[in-house]
Amino acid sequence: MIKKINILLSAFFLITFQSVNAEELKQIGKFKDWKTMVTVEPSGTVCFAQSSPVLQAPKSNKREARLFVTFRPSEKIKDEISTSPGYDFNKKNTVTATSGKNKIKFDIVQQGFAWIADNKIEKKMVKIMKKGSRIMITGYNQKGSQTIDHYSLLGFTKAYNAAKKACS
Repeated sequence: MIKKINILLSAFFLITFQSVNAEELKQIGKFKDWKTMVTVEPSGTVCFAQSSPVLQAPKSNKREARLFVTFRPSEKIKDEISTSPGYDFNKKNTVTATSGKNKIKFDIVQQGFAWIADNKIEKKMVKIMKKGSRIMITGYNQKGSQTIDHYSLLGFTKAYNAAKKACS
Protein backbone atom coordinates (compact mmCIF):
# COMPACT_ATOMS: atom_id res chain seq x y z
CA MET A 1 0.00 0.00 0.00
CA ILE A 2 2.81 2.44 0.88
CA LYS A 3 4.57 1.70 -2.44
CA LYS A 4 1.30 2.41 -4.25
CA ILE A 5 0.90 5.71 -2.39
CA ASN A 6 4.48 6.78 -3.08
CA ILE A 7 4.14 6.02 -6.78
CA LEU A 8 0.85 7.90 -6.93
CA LEU A 9 2.26 10.86 -5.06
CA SER A 10 5.13 11.15 -7.51
CA ALA A 11 2.79 11.02 -10.51
CA PHE A 12 0.30 13.47 -9.05
CA PHE A 13 3.08 15.78 -7.90
CA LEU A 14 4.12 16.04 -11.52
CA ILE A 15 0.56 16.67 -12.67
CA THR A 16 -0.31 19.13 -9.95
CA PHE A 17 2.73 21.31 -10.44
CA GLN A 18 2.65 20.99 -14.25
CA SER A 19 6.39 20.61 -14.48
CA VAL A 20 6.14 17.70 -16.86
CA ASN A 21 7.60 17.63 -20.35
CA ALA A 22 5.16 17.02 -23.20
CA GLU A 23 6.59 13.55 -23.87
CA GLU A 24 6.13 12.45 -20.24
CA LEU A 25 2.47 13.41 -19.81
CA LYS A 26 0.07 13.38 -22.73
CA GLN A 27 -3.52 14.47 -22.89
CA ILE A 28 -5.29 11.95 -25.09
CA GLY A 29 -8.79 13.37 -24.84
CA LYS A 30 -10.98 16.18 -23.54
CA PHE A 31 -14.57 15.28 -22.81
CA LYS A 32 -16.61 18.27 -21.59
CA ASP A 33 -15.38 18.80 -17.99
CA TRP A 34 -12.98 15.82 -17.92
CA LYS A 35 -9.59 15.08 -19.49
CA THR A 36 -7.87 11.78 -20.15
CA MET A 37 -4.12 11.70 -19.58
CA VAL A 38 -1.36 9.11 -20.06
CA THR A 39 2.14 9.05 -18.62
CA VAL A 40 4.89 6.45 -18.73
CA GLU A 41 6.72 5.82 -15.47
CA PRO A 42 9.53 3.37 -14.74
CA SER A 43 6.90 0.95 -13.38
CA GLY A 44 4.80 1.19 -16.57
CA THR A 45 2.05 3.16 -18.26
CA VAL A 46 -0.41 5.10 -16.11
CA CYS A 47 -3.71 6.34 -17.53
CA PHE A 48 -6.22 8.51 -15.75
CA ALA A 49 -9.30 10.67 -16.10
CA GLN A 50 -9.14 13.96 -14.20
CA SER A 51 -11.25 17.01 -13.57
CA SER A 52 -11.05 20.34 -11.76
CA PRO A 53 -13.91 21.72 -9.66
CA VAL A 54 -16.55 23.86 -11.35
CA LEU A 55 -17.30 25.45 -7.97
CA GLN A 56 -15.34 25.72 -4.74
CA ALA A 57 -16.44 26.74 -1.26
CA PRO A 58 -15.43 28.94 0.32
CA LYS A 59 -15.20 31.07 -2.83
CA SER A 60 -12.40 33.18 -1.36
CA ASN A 61 -10.11 30.13 -1.12
CA LYS A 62 -9.07 29.32 -4.73
CA ARG A 63 -7.13 26.06 -4.86
CA GLU A 64 -5.68 23.67 -7.44
CA ALA A 65 -8.04 20.81 -6.60
CA ARG A 66 -8.39 17.68 -8.75
CA LEU A 67 -10.37 14.44 -8.85
CA PHE A 68 -8.81 11.38 -10.52
CA VAL A 69 -9.68 7.84 -11.63
CA THR A 70 -6.44 5.99 -12.40
CA PHE A 71 -5.39 2.77 -14.15
CA ARG A 72 -1.95 1.17 -13.61
CA PRO A 73 -1.97 -2.14 -15.52
CA SER A 74 1.60 -3.11 -14.59
CA GLU A 75 0.51 -3.04 -10.92
CA LYS A 76 -2.95 -4.52 -11.60
CA ILE A 77 -4.58 -1.32 -10.32
CA LYS A 78 -7.79 -0.10 -11.92
CA ASP A 79 -10.59 2.26 -10.95
CA GLU A 80 -8.35 3.90 -8.35
CA ILE A 81 -10.09 7.04 -7.13
CA SER A 82 -8.15 9.86 -5.54
CA THR A 83 -8.55 13.54 -4.88
CA SER A 84 -6.32 16.47 -4.08
CA PRO A 85 -7.87 19.64 -2.64
CA GLY A 86 -4.79 21.81 -3.22
CA TYR A 87 -3.79 21.68 0.47
CA ASP A 88 -2.89 19.05 3.09
CA PHE A 89 -6.01 17.50 4.56
CA ASN A 90 -6.60 17.64 8.30
CA LYS A 91 -6.36 13.97 9.33
CA LYS A 92 -8.75 14.48 12.25
CA ASN A 93 -11.68 14.96 9.86
CA THR A 94 -13.18 12.69 7.24
CA VAL A 95 -12.88 13.33 3.50
CA THR A 96 -16.11 12.39 1.71
CA ALA A 97 -17.60 12.30 -1.77
CA THR A 98 -21.33 12.97 -2.13
CA SER A 99 -23.49 12.58 -5.21
CA GLY A 100 -27.24 12.63 -4.73
CA LYS A 101 -28.05 10.36 -1.78
CA ASN A 102 -24.73 8.51 -2.12
CA LYS A 103 -21.91 9.31 0.32
CA ILE A 104 -18.50 7.62 0.18
CA LYS A 105 -15.63 8.04 2.62
CA PHE A 106 -11.97 8.26 1.55
CA ASP A 107 -9.93 5.96 3.81
CA ILE A 108 -6.34 7.10 3.23
CA VAL A 109 -5.25 10.71 3.66
CA GLN A 110 -1.60 11.54 3.01
CA GLN A 111 0.43 14.50 1.70
CA GLY A 112 -2.44 16.43 0.16
CA PHE A 113 -4.24 13.43 -1.38
CA ALA A 114 -7.04 11.10 -0.32
CA TRP A 115 -7.76 7.58 -1.61
CA ILE A 116 -10.37 4.90 -1.20
CA ALA A 117 -8.75 1.68 0.05
CA ASP A 118 -11.44 -0.80 -1.03
CA ASN A 119 -11.65 -1.55 -4.78
CA LYS A 120 -15.33 -2.60 -4.42
CA ILE A 121 -16.15 0.85 -3.07
CA GLU A 122 -14.13 2.44 -5.88
CA LYS A 123 -16.15 0.48 -8.44
CA LYS A 124 -19.36 1.63 -6.71
CA MET A 125 -18.17 5.24 -6.89
CA VAL A 126 -17.36 4.89 -10.61
CA LYS A 127 -20.95 3.67 -11.19
CA ILE A 128 -22.30 6.62 -9.20
CA MET A 129 -20.12 9.02 -11.21
CA LYS A 130 -21.30 7.52 -14.52
CA LYS A 131 -24.94 8.06 -13.55
CA GLY A 132 -24.63 11.41 -11.76
CA SER A 133 -24.31 14.98 -12.94
CA ARG A 134 -22.21 16.34 -10.04
CA ILE A 135 -20.09 15.06 -7.16
CA MET A 136 -18.91 17.05 -4.17
CA ILE A 137 -15.70 16.37 -2.27
CA THR A 138 -15.72 17.65 1.30
CA GLY A 139 -12.49 18.00 3.23
CA TYR A 140 -10.92 20.01 6.02
CA ASN A 141 -7.70 21.99 5.99
CA GLN A 142 -5.08 22.02 8.74
CA LYS A 143 -6.96 24.75 10.62
CA GLY A 144 -10.12 22.62 10.59
CA SER A 145 -11.98 24.77 8.06
CA GLN A 146 -14.27 22.86 5.70
CA THR A 147 -13.89 23.05 1.94
CA ILE A 148 -16.26 21.65 -0.67
CA ASP A 149 -15.22 21.08 -4.27
CA HIS A 150 -18.07 20.59 -6.75
CA TYR A 151 -17.11 18.53 -9.79
CA SER A 152 -19.23 18.29 -12.91
CA LEU A 153 -19.60 14.75 -14.17
CA LEU A 154 -20.31 15.86 -17.74
CA GLY A 155 -17.90 13.88 -19.92
CA PHE A 156 -16.82 11.57 -17.08
CA THR A 157 -17.95 8.32 -18.74
CA LYS A 158 -16.12 9.08 -22.01
CA ALA A 159 -12.96 10.21 -20.18
CA TYR A 160 -13.09 7.13 -17.94
CA ASN A 161 -13.58 4.79 -20.92
CA ALA A 162 -10.71 6.45 -22.82
CA ALA A 163 -8.37 6.06 -19.82
CA LYS A 164 -9.41 2.44 -19.33
CA LYS A 165 -8.89 1.67 -23.04
CA ALA A 166 -5.49 3.43 -23.16
CA CYS A 167 -4.23 1.18 -20.37
CA SER A 168 -5.79 -2.11 -21.49
